[in-house]
Amino acid sequence: MGDYLIVGEKAGSSVAGARSTVLRDQCRDRGFTLRSLGPRLWLAARGPRPLKTLTVGAWILVGDVLNRSHRHLDPASDIEPHSYEKKLFGRFWGRFVGVRLRGEAIDAALRDPSGSLECVTWHDDDLILVGSDIPAWIAHTLPTPTRINFDRVGQALIDPLRVWSELLLDGPRAVLPGSIMALPAKEPGALLWRPDVFARRSDRWDIAPAAAADLLMTSIDEAVTGLSSLSACIGCEVSGGLDSSVVASSLAIAAKDKVRLWLNAWGEDPGADERRYVEDLARCLDITPVCVPRPRGSLSEADLLSLSQGVRPGLNALDGSYDAAWASQWRSAGVEAVMTGKGGDSVLIQAATADVFTDRFRSQGWRSILSPDLPGLARLNQRSVWSLIAEARRRPGTLPSHDSAGPDWVRPATLKEGASAAHPWLAPTSASGSARSHQIAGIASGVSFSAPSRQTAVVDVLHPLLAQPVVETALSLSPWQLTLGARDRGLVRRAFASRLPPSIIHRRSKGEMTAFYGRLLAQSLPVLRPWLLDGRLAREGLLDVATLDQTLKSEVLLWRGGFGEIMTTAALEGWVRVWEDRLDQAAQTRKA
Repeated sequence: MGDYLIVGEKAGSSVAGARSTVLRDQCRDRGFTLRSLGPRLWLAARGPRPLKTLTVGAWILVGDVLNRSHRHLDPASDIEPHSYEKKLFGRFWGRFVGVRLRGEAIDAALRDPSGSLECVTWHDDDLILVGSDIPAWIAHTLPTPTRINFDRVGQALIDPLRVWSELLLDGPRAVLPGSIMALPAKEPGALLWRPDVFARRSDRWDIAPAAAADLLMTSIDEAVTGLSSLSACIGCEVSGGLDSSVVASSLAIAAKDKVRLWLNAWGEDPGADERRYVEDLARCLDITPVCVPRPRGSLSEADLLSLSQGVRPGLNALDGSYDAAWASQWRSAGVEAVMTGKGGDSVLIQAATADVFTDRFRSQGWRSILSPDLPGLARLNQRSVWSLIAEARRRPGTLPSHDSAGPDWVRPATLKEGASAAHPWLAPTSASGSARSHQIAGIASGVSFSAPSRQTAVVDVLHPLLAQPVVETALSLSPWQLTLGARDRGLVRRAFASRLPPSIIHRRSKGEMTAFYGRLLAQSLPVLRPWLLDGRLAREGLLDVATLDQTLKSEVLLWRGGFGEIMTTAALEGWVRVWEDRLDQAAQTRKA
């Protein structure tokens, strides 16, 4: 979507205007488009598509703001704190941040619940800054001392969801999705939108499957239609899987004439080649997809450093060769924005595990054992009905967070005793069961798909299944409704059965890339081994070097895989190196 920087001058500062002018000139020199938002406030933006602004009351919203077709909760009471902003989240959806004007100064920032547009803020005696990133050229404006928080880095090694919660820096602050923060920021923001609020909407838990399927389809169509209205030339990923096919079928109805390229990447391993499903989809939707081989390569130190140039580690940029190849395809086709099916596994609940019944048992008690879906769920998980019931009885309490021990090369002491939940949406007050907690954790980590990558630098990447209308609908339905009791993403399969070919609706397998990524890691060992074994994380004592040394061997990688965990660790290593250098350079700039 692009980068932005909002700069507000503090009233009464004698040098704020001069410093603001210097920043404006720096932004202009780097290709930003500047726009005045007030006498002491301006916006700089650049990227694949210009950012829009919309004034709503005292708020200036920056980004894509779309009107809601259907609201799922009654408007907030006027006596509630931040009732106006809660109503704003009920009236609009999209991908936006906002700043609130009080007189000529800004006194608050907010971020829409999707979190698709990053929002960090920092300040000094003269200026308040709100932006999508803190690049090197502006790092000298950070408060002193700004430093890397290695406790949080260690916790992120164990649970990468923490990357998308608090920043791994002490100094600047992140405005989390669905929250508001007073400016200048001295305290954490207040959450105005929480997934568990929608998850407690039990008035929908007894509606018939057909009605639930209609609600889900309507919300997906709303998201696809709204997002497709933002661009004239669209591309669409078609992996051959269920989620991307659902999005493609909705896009074919909403804006087929805008689509310049339907794109599939296939791997050389049998499990990584899904072209037969893409061919079935093409016949069903009357489209002509382009299928290209997945690029092969190895990693260089420059690749690893480039992963994490942003304010957060680059977990959306782990497969740089793939991103670069697809960016080239989109650019050649004249595509401005791309639709994906990412996030569907979490939002629509791919894992029809025993946790689905546990959540139902917590909600309905012993009445749940009469469910006709229970035997099917037991068979799917190769369990007995009685073992599912016994497990549900043993696990009645809230499971507020990811169950994650982390990779075996992370030192156990890295996760400090008494550490907070991985994300505020998973705090103990959320009172969610296990299946719901994993769904919410997946939604929280879904912001990663909008983070910087070689694709997002070229095109606007859109994820309708993570849009607010879809997320709120999925949360308002129970896990057993979304799985039809015993089928991964069962409800969306039913909802789109008339739009998609039977081979995709009834498909039980998923694309398998383990062997592909195992080879990539094995070919990159000459770079990865010194990068991690002799790196900053190891010197900080966060890694068990002996265990990692045994893991980083070609025969182990080809057998076990582990691409995600290893590349997450490599990205965090790169982020630490980048930010240590960036903060050192910023300190020198301030002294000069």
